[in-house]
Amino acid sequence: MIRFTLYSRSYCHLCDDMLAALNKLLADSEFEFAVDVIDVDADSDLVALYDELVPVLIATKQGHEPTQLCHYFLDEPAVRSFLIDKKI
Repeated sequence: MIRFTLYSRSYCHLCDDMLAALNKLLADSEFEFAVDVIDVDADSDLVALYDELVPVLIATKQGHEPTQLCHYFLDEPAVRSFLIDKKI
């Protein structure tokens, strides 16, 4: 199964927007995937990595390296491309 990790924070409207866009894509497409939301503020290492970039979307599939697809706004073409490439 394809998994997305959304690095987020609780007071971030862009984070809420990206999650909503991912959920819409899941509902409107033939693709199946899961989304884990991680609060960067709960881990100082994540703050160091993603602080100014949140929301950050990372895609993973078993046997593949995690791939950062976008930050700030959902890059739907990049997400769709990842889903299509990994569907095979």
